[in-house]
Amino acid sequence: MEANPMTQDIRPEITPEPPAPREAASAAMSEARSAEVPDTTFGVIEHPDPIINCRDVNVFYGDKQAVFDVNLDIGRHQVISMIGPSGCGKSTFLRCLNRMNDTIDIARVTGTIELDGQNIYDPKIDVVPLRARVGMVFQKPNPFPKSIYDNVAYGPRIHGLAKDKVELDEIVRTSLERAGLLGEVKDRLDQPGTGLSGGQQQRLCIARAIAVSPDVILMDEPCSALDPIATAKIEDLIDELRENYTICIVTHSMQQAARVSQRTAYFHLGYLVEVGETDKIFTNPTHKLTEDYITGRFG
Repeated sequence: MEANPMTQDIRPEITPEPPAPREAASAAMSEARSAEVPDTTFGVIEHPDPIINCRDVNVFYGDKQAVFDVNLDIGRHQVISMIGPSGCGKSTFLRCLNRMNDTIDIARVTGTIELDGQNIYDPKIDVVPLRARVGMVFQKPNPFPKSIYDNVAYGPRIHGLAKDKVELDEIVRTSLERAGLLGEVKDRLDQPGTGLSGGQQQRLCIARAIAVSPDVILMDEPCSALDPIATAKIEDLIDELRENYTICIVTHSMQQAARVSQRTAYFHLGYLVEVGETDKIFTNPTHKLTEDYITGRFG
């Protein structure tokens, strides 16, 4: 008997909806967390002219391990970007390079980090001159509550780098000029540094760092609190500064890493997964975790 089309159970074919973007991102991140982290770092960890050598570096906060067996050379007069998802250990590792983690009571660092062949974790090392040689620029501009002049002059004064006022004036002016700020503040050096704009404050902090003639400048997301115009000025400045300094920058912006650095290191869950020339990392990464992060599957 032929079925009556009026009584047939006719249902339209339903195509499952794709997961919402947030759900898809969450699923990708869960997959990335469960993905196997390589036993050894992909790429070339050595550099032909290193200023910093890191071997078997581990960082613990109490019983929790945050960084695992990192091996990496940082080249002289080069910009290296450290990228990876939040909580991957890149900022923790960066802070090891001038012993900033010493300020955290429960932090413990093992392994060796050498600056020009000298282990910076040797008990005989004085951290004050070390942090002059390896300066730090933080995520949020933190000028001292002093004049613009005194912000820059502070380091040279405490380290005894100027024998008189004339020499100190020259250090301040040269540092501000290298930081691309002198033209904007030369007529108000006696005014508070806290009165500058956010971008100017960050360049003042860079001037303060270079006033003590460091070998290395560490930058922990230096543009995250800045607008695009101020960010562009900082990025141009980084490119100029690498002629005289080594720069290690932690950034969440892959576009920024591609613009400013010559080498890039990708961290994941406390491990250094891959390191290499920036162009290669962004166009032809070796490890799948690096590729998934670069292509935006998680982050």
